[in-house]
Amino acid sequence: MSATPLYLGVIGVGGVGTAFLSQLARLPNAPSLVLLARSTQTLLSPAPSYSPVIPAADWQTASSTPSLTKSGSLSPQEIASYLSAAPGRSILVDNTSDPALASAYPIFLRAGISIVTPNKKGFSSDLSLWKDIFASAAQGKALVYHESTVGAGLPVISTLRDLVATGDEVTRIEGVFSGTLSFLFNTFAPVSSSGASASWSAVVAQAKELGYTEPDPRDDLNGMDVARKLTILARIAGLEVQSPDSFPIESLIPAELASLPSTSDGITQFMTRLPEFDGQMASIKESAEKASKVVRYVGSIDVGKKEVRVGLQQFDKDSAIAGLKGSDNIISFYTKRYGANPLIVQGAGAGGDVTAMGVTADLIKVTQRLA
Repeated sequence: MSATPLYLGVIGVGGVGTAFLSQLARLPNAPSLVLLARSTQTLLSPAPSYSPVIPAADWQTASSTPSLTKSGSLSPQEIASYLSAAPGRSILVDNTSDPALASAYPIFLRAGISIVTPNKKGFSSDLSLWKDIFASAAQGKALVYHESTVGAGLPVISTLRDLVATGDEVTRIEGVFSGTLSFLFNTFAPVSSSGASASWSAVVAQAKELGYTEPDPRDDLNGMDVARKLTILARIAGLEVQSPDSFPIESLIPAELASLPSTSDGITQFMTRLPEFDGQMASIKESAEKASKVVRYVGSIDVGKKEVRVGLQQFDKDSAIAGLKGSDNIISFYTKRYGANPLIVQGAGAGGDVTAMGVTADLIKVTQRLA
């Protein structure tokens, strides 16, 4: 048991948040869950005793427990005040993708509240916020863990941090960072294509149907999600990347469809008109095939040249990137120690359960360090 009592606040109970609470309920010696916030409602253990705690296994029915306090949505400052007054160390798990909450991380950290999150926004927006987050953590003697911001449950960030911390020289990072785009290209341009393969628009429609894309597939096809992940890794590798739009990002959205509104009607128009542009993607695929290669959507960081780029590249059919299956991610770290053979992290890079696993694993690390 921890000598220091640990208190936990959780914000967000969507797909990742629900999976996280399910995993939290099975953790031995888990921190006491005293705050659970969802869109318009916040559930709190009453101060100053901070008991009874919220049962992670029965959080959906806990709001009817009379001994727990119910409130509307609270501001980051109000949440920080509540958690910092708890009689022990506090941890906030942010399972949202809310940029406003991410920009408030320094408020929590300066108050000594550690952060665990899969929310990319705080670590991939302006460089000044990145610096403020880690300076505030040092000031408040708090911890920041965000493994799931890149590669869901894959150990991508911890691997890179270990390489850097032990003095290895990271020269290049390259890989497929989007489960959605991995699925699209593995299906559209497979290594062994027997017979006629599906058109690009048909593959996008299939991915949308399977729930692999965002509700608006343009949020995947614009490359910004990959760019945010590259921004985070480049910064850990020592490059001062100002923001995710400060380097080239190749969008897969036809220019003529980019300005359609992001309403349900606009999304329907986009999907209806996408087949008009199948020829463009078919010619990209065919030019790769003529060179006995396949096309994939990748992100790359050249640390020496300080270059970051996101977009389409051709790969030999026997390469690790070409051989990916389904919606898997693969990230290759080229370093001085590892020489010509990179250190490779590969596996499922999307999905509520594996993303939540990364969050839960981070929470365990934080509780061990705070104990």
